[in-house]
Amino acid sequence: MSAEMDALVANATAKLEALEAALYGLKQVRGAFTTEDGAVSVEVDSDGALVALQLSETVTSMAPADVSQLIVWACRQAAEDAGGQRSNVIAALNESFVPAGTDASGTVGGGPDRA
Repeated sequence: MSAEMDALVANATAKLEALEAALYGLKQVRGAFTTEDGAVSVEVDSDGALVALQLSETVTSMAPADVSQLIVWACRQAAEDAGGQRSNVIAALNESFVPAGTDASGTVGGGPDRA
């Protein structure tokens, strides 16, 4: 019984560590994007909130409406980058919860005709 309990505790500890690693990883996610001409550079956090904005001097010759659209577009691109990173963190977490001997499709020990 002690070996079973040790295995249970080890499994629970591993899952807790995976959850903690995922939480840490999500906090580290930062999406970034710079426009091709370098006029606008943005950085967003894992929620897509803007955390950094840099404008080059070239924006002073642009119409304010164009600059605002460029900023919003750059933020959208950075948010997509952050979303991809967030997906990678969640995928790693999901993989840590797949039981040994189970493939990603949920099939255990071979095809459906196997006993």
